[in-house]
Amino acid sequence: MAYVHATPVEDVPETFGTCLRAGLTETEALQRRAHSGPNVIATKERAGKLVLFVHQLASPVVYLLAAAAALSFYFGDWQEAGAIIAVLAINTGLGFFTELRALRSVEGLRALGTRSARVRRDGRTQVLPAEDLVPGDIVLVEGGDAVPADIRLVEASNLRTDESALTGESVPVDKSPDPVAPDARLAERASMLFRGTLVANGSGTGVAVATGAGTELGAVARLVEQAEPDRSPLERRLARLSGQMVWLILALALVLAGIGVATGKDLRLMTEAGIALAVAAIPEGLPIVATLALARGMWRMARKNALIERLSAVETLGATTVIMTNKTGTLTENRMTVRWLSLPSGDVDLTDPGSAAAGTGRLLQVAVLCNDATLGEDPGGDSGDPMEQALLRAGLSVGLDRIALARERPLVRKHAFDAATRMMATVHAYGLGHLTVVKGAPEAVLAASWQVDGGTGAIPLDDDARCMWRRRIEELASRGLRVIACAEKTTEDAGADPFEGLTFLGLIGLEDPARKDVPNALAACRKAGIRVIMVTGDHAVTALSIAHAVGLARPGERAVEGGVSGVVPDRLEEVAVFARVSPGEKLALVRAYQDRGEIVAMTGDGVNDAPALKQANIGVAMGRRGTDVAREAAAMVLLDDAFSTIVGAVHEGRVIFDNIRRFAAYLLACNLSEVLVVGLAILSALPLPILPLQILYLNVVTDVFPAFALAMCEGRDDILARPPRDPREAILGRPQWGRIVLHAAVLAIGTFGGLAVAESWFALDPASIVTVTFLTLAFAQLWQVFNMRASGSGAFRNEVTRNPWIWAALFLCTVLLVGPAYMPAVGNVLGLVPPDSTMWAIILCASFAPLLLVQLGTMAISARWPTART
Repeated sequence: MAYVHATPVEDVPETFGTCLRAGLTETEALQRRAHSGPNVIATKERAGKLVLFVHQLASPVVYLLAAAAALSFYFGDWQEAGAIIAVLAINTGLGFFTELRALRSVEGLRALGTRSARVRRDGRTQVLPAEDLVPGDIVLVEGGDAVPADIRLVEASNLRTDESALTGESVPVDKSPDPVAPDARLAERASMLFRGTLVANGSGTGVAVATGAGTELGAVARLVEQAEPDRSPLERRLARLSGQMVWLILALALVLAGIGVATGKDLRLMTEAGIALAVAAIPEGLPIVATLALARGMWRMARKNALIERLSAVETLGATTVIMTNKTGTLTENRMTVRWLSLPSGDVDLTDPGSAAAGTGRLLQVAVLCNDATLGEDPGGDSGDPMEQALLRAGLSVGLDRIALARERPLVRKHAFDAATRMMATVHAYGLGHLTVVKGAPEAVLAASWQVDGGTGAIPLDDDARCMWRRRIEELASRGLRVIACAEKTTEDAGADPFEGLTFLGLIGLEDPARKDVPNALAACRKAGIRVIMVTGDHAVTALSIAHAVGLARPGERAVEGGVSGVVPDRLEEVAVFARVSPGEKLALVRAYQDRGEIVAMTGDGVNDAPALKQANIGVAMGRRGTDVAREAAAMVLLDDAFSTIVGAVHEGRVIFDNIRRFAAYLLACNLSEVLVVGLAILSALPLPILPLQILYLNVVTDVFPAFALAMCEGRDDILARPPRDPREAILGRPQWGRIVLHAAVLAIGTFGGLAVAESWFALDPASIVTVTFLTLAFAQLWQVFNMRASGSGAFRNEVTRNPWIWAALFLCTVLLVGPAYMPAVGNVLGLVPPDSTMWAIILCASFAPLLLVQLGTMAISARWPTART
């Protein structure tokens, strides 16, 4: 098989034991897959558990805990050393299992986005997952596809591929079935398509000669060490925040420990207190919980048919201000039906059962012959472009069967649809010559036609006739119909220019009804401060008609039709529809909106959309009908191609960002309160109100479970009723930092209040005072979750109180906090004694006081400034 590129075309099917017209049988395919394996390339090994475990140990937090344990061993405090090691094990275990779950979740999501391929099996064309391909499969490719295997071409029409990913050549390569020299270099094998390359334009058919690791790409993959994926901007900001706090808190801990020693406190106690303070204040759970929140958000989006390809998209979604959407299949159902035929002899309304079909034969014959779609025995078996499927069904309604027509007029050559010409042509053997049939954009077909079918013969297509047909095009488009034109000619030479000297046959109007959920989704976007723009290749009148029907275009807004690449209207705010736009114009439009400071989400499905998808802040590819090129360029894939799914993804993106901000503020407020409690005690020469081990234990309990629960909040009901956030806005801005400091101060005041009451009013013993202080701070931090509601939301019913994970976390944390005090073995290590009724009264009153103060303050602020938001 080494020289398959040099094998004559007629010998290729036999060489691989396949049939060009029927393909393999399912039985043969299963047998070959058992031998060759799945068509996948192991580009990256799954991260092993040992690697993930070692990764947890490479952390400043671990180093600090290890130092504390070593010091405890040095001073002979075996119980404390053992407790610190236990805390180290808990922290490491939590990080390990969280990262493992998040990693496997992302790997599972990737499996949802498997590529597909069109193949012939059992005599019919099927769409299969690319991993199911086997050597010998007959594969069909067209512009925009990613080549799913190494393929030996047997048919090709204007076929060119981008092989830059494999050969480094940036210019698309022309492909042909003709064999090449056996010693031809990889870049010179024009008769081959290689896995991982992209079809730039044209179409072709070939035999899969290698799959999986046996492909040329597989050979390269074995030689390349896979690079680590880059972290999202959100993850980088979280890591930077944690890193900055590490050094800040280390400096603070050293200063406080030094002051404690200078004021006569025990050196060992102050050293351990300094290390414990550093560990307590560093939000080590922040990256872990953020990763979990992002992974969970990705799964939630996937369940709503939005597959996120890059984590950075999750963050950016919530800041989207402009959505540039295509029309067909996104705003409409992509369920095309032929409704109207406009012939030289008159019009035919196909929605009228009594309408005469006479004279429609030649027009629909062209529509059936110049077609790449196939109809199965049931609707689920149909494949190809929905518009072309509709043309085939219209042909069947007047007795034109494509298989029978192809038998009478065998296909000789095909000219695939080209965005430059906006037409497609096929050439068929017909009598002693050839019949060329063309369909495409009506303006393009009309311009390429020299005459028009007059019924009894062709008549010249003069200026008056052209104006009349343009009026017909406008009339059909104004009804919201998609209009295409058909033409034909007979020639002796099959290689003649197919788009010259045509005979114009008429127009076909197709209807694609709007999706029922689109008006509500557009209304939600408008309420959320997001502007929706239609960008389509359809006629301007058709597009604007549908835009008005679904509520996308407001009174006074207009449609602009493309013409010159890069030209953008001066007043973008007045334009609701951009029609007949080229790839260059789409790219220019995205950049124009971005230059105005907008965050742009761009939808697309074809190879021509790829530049704009890549330029947009969020590229959104269609999952059902999108090409592989579009999917590769996009950050999100719509599995159902529905516009409402984009709106749902924006909602989820906003929820995720709010949750990350919420638990980050919670963690930092709790950690800062511990620093204040111990720091103020050291500075004021008071006994330590909370012991180092208690700080460590408290950090494990209150830093993990409540933060996880806050990451599970469903978000506010009115989250789409507020304008998009500024993408440059920090996770924790000045307002959030102000609340963090305020909340931490209130928590510290409540803790010192409990300490003062226990010591001054009830004269409790030192062990009881430490217990009261520890539990007061612990429960005050638990109640702090209720302070994480957004300003303006209800005090008793809000996104936090409705979250069942919050209540589960509170119950679990209560057990973990109270249990040690009543378990002598654990209580002795932590320095706790069983609280009596007096102690519990102090603990509950002092711990609830901060919650009450913050809630009263929040309600006062909401009453004074109703539009305030966290």
